[in-house]
Amino acid sequence: MPAFADLVFVNGSVLTVDADFTIASALAVTGDTITAVGGRGETDALTGPATRVIDLKGGTLLPGINDSHLHGCAFGVSSPPLALDLGHPAVGSIADVTEAVRQAAESTPPGQWITGIGWDLGYLAECVADSSRLPTRHDLDAVSPHHPVLLQDFSGHACWVNSAALTRAGVDRATATPPGGVIVTDGSGEPTGLLREGAQVCVQRVLPPLTREARATAIRSTLAKLRALGITSYTEPGLGPGGEQIMGGALAGETLDVYRQLLADGELTARVSVLLLPVGMSGTATEFARALDGMDAPANADPRRLNVIGVKVFADGIPPNKTAWMHEAYLGGGCGALCVGGGTDDERVAEVREMVRHAHAAGYQVGVHVTGDRGIDTVVDAFAAAADTHPRPDARHYVIHGDFLTPRSMKRLAEHGFGANMNPTIKWTIADLEEELVGPERAAYEWPYRDAIDAGVTVASSSDAPVTLPDWRQGIATMLLRESKASGRVSGPDQRITLAEAVRTYTANGAWQDFADDWKGTLEAGKVADLCVLGGDLLTADPHDIPDLPVTLTVLGGEVVHDLLTG
Repeated sequence: MPAFADLVFVNGSVLTVDADFTIASALAVTGDTITAVGGRGETDALTGPATRVIDLKGGTLLPGINDSHLHGCAFGVSSPPLALDLGHPAVGSIADVTEAVRQAAESTPPGQWITGIGWDLGYLAECVADSSRLPTRHDLDAVSPHHPVLLQDFSGHACWVNSAALTRAGVDRATATPPGGVIVTDGSGEPTGLLREGAQVCVQRVLPPLTREARATAIRSTLAKLRALGITSYTEPGLGPGGEQIMGGALAGETLDVYRQLLADGELTARVSVLLLPVGMSGTATEFARALDGMDAPANADPRRLNVIGVKVFADGIPPNKTAWMHEAYLGGGCGALCVGGGTDDERVAEVREMVRHAHAAGYQVGVHVTGDRGIDTVVDAFAAAADTHPRPDARHYVIHGDFLTPRSMKRLAEHGFGANMNPTIKWTIADLEEELVGPERAAYEWPYRDAIDAGVTVASSSDAPVTLPDWRQGIATMLLRESKASGRVSGPDQRITLAEAVRTYTANGAWQDFADDWKGTLEAGKVADLCVLGGDLLTADPHDIPDLPVTLTVLGGEVVHDLLTG
């Protein structure tokens, strides 16, 4: 007689996400493992007096969600009380931002930093009304003359600072711009207070380092939010020396030790895969190799809960800053560039290829931030060249973001068993803005889910939080509808995918990216019991209503970590 189950789910839609996307109606969990999937006939025999029977009441049970590119520490750091919330709809204008900074200055001792995150030109009224109007240090100087201020934009690829911050960092008209970066200047050559891409490090490096406890607090905050969203796995993409350039220094190397301590203390309520980041934007291949070879990444006590799995490389910037490397020029001119060291395009291509080769030869999975079509072709060629030079089975390298993934690169990714990590919630957020940068045709194509899946590419989906909130329900709605946040206009209807395909990008394909598809990511007997319950039928819901379906229960390894069904 088999042991009785600890949990049994009945009377709902059980989305197994197996190879056939089988829909069951009941599921049983014993310990940390799924022990039966099917109907009541499979689960009744496992139901004992101590079994918790959960009536789904027509709701949906699906695998725990895997947000496969989420800056866990930075997401926590970017939230109050550690930083000002400057995202839409919290602020709608430059005036709103300056008022938030003014209030913070009143309660912050003079000389201490004020930080914030989330501002977006597409949602600042003054910038929307006049495309030539950009935020400047003068906006902030008027309300914070005695505090250095650093405000990160929503993407992490630009920051807005005041004069006190520039002075603290020693940035003036004579400052040399780091390779791959932009120090925006006015007509007289003076810095305006906007720094893009690699130039952000000029100010970020003088920020006071976060304490170990502040990092732990930030990660705990993130974990609580993820539990409530049904997210049981995520990839933390960038811990190490290069992480000090991301999100205001939140991700220095000590953060990995904080994760290990949270695991040891039983507080790590998600499975975390880690990409090491040896160098940030504008680094060289020599610096990359030296840093990677010198990094200490000891084995984890529980690799199913915390696992250093690969290495991250920055190849280019992002389209909203016109720093993604494109084949065809942006509207208004310029094609962007690779953001690594090198004086010419050919030299920078060689740098990227060498970084990928070195990490591949060292046995790491390689995830490369790249968004422009020319940059993507360069990176995919580098993946293929590394695999041909140093053959090894199943490397599972992938492009991160892959906004303008080309048919040529799709074909090569599929042929070599490589993947793509895309961002539907960013598509939802910036679809309207992109038309002003690349025109309606390219903007509609951006994040070509349909073409990539049809080409045989394994596509995972992610939020890139704190760039967008890690709400996978909005992500699924966007993949089905391709509608924008600001106007609701459809952007690229030919790139819509089915509900089954969309769910797979947040579950089974995320597990594939983690090299964990043999034990998580689907609801099949013998796999780990990571589960998400929705209070509604995902299969029949209008896609517009999916973001409002409540997450009522989250289970990690058989343990209930979020529960709205009791009490």
